[in-house]
Amino acid sequence: MKFVCLGYIEAGKFENLSESERNTMVDRCFDYDDVLRRNRHFAGGEALQPASTAVTLRYQGGKVTVTDGPYAETKEQIGGILILEANDLDHAIALMSKHPGVRSGPFEIRPAADLSEMIRESEVRRTKK
Repeated sequence: MKFVCLGYIEAGKFENLSESERNTMVDRCFDYDDVLRRNRHFAGGEALQPASTAVTLRYQGGKVTVTDGPYAETKEQIGGILILEANDLDHAIALMSKHPGVRSGPFEIRPAADLSEMIRESEVRRTKK
């Protein structure tokens, strides 16, 4: 079962750490990511650039509008995502509870939706057109 783990961090927190503190945090996170990989729990992940680089798309009035910034204005911003392979939510919680990134900000864990049946049905409809 796949879980999407969204790591949040207060804006500027990472940048305001000393170089030594940043390196320690990064190394601990990557060490644990390697443990997840070895045990086949790491299915993917990426760090994100700052929220100031984000845009939000909305469909309004028959067209797509683009606005600067993230969808929500909050103190904490999504810093990255990790795709986790786990047996169930309890297992995902146990794995992510050990991740050093949790010390920097909260992680939201959500089960990934299995769209395989929806995709198959859509493919059938689209091939009939």
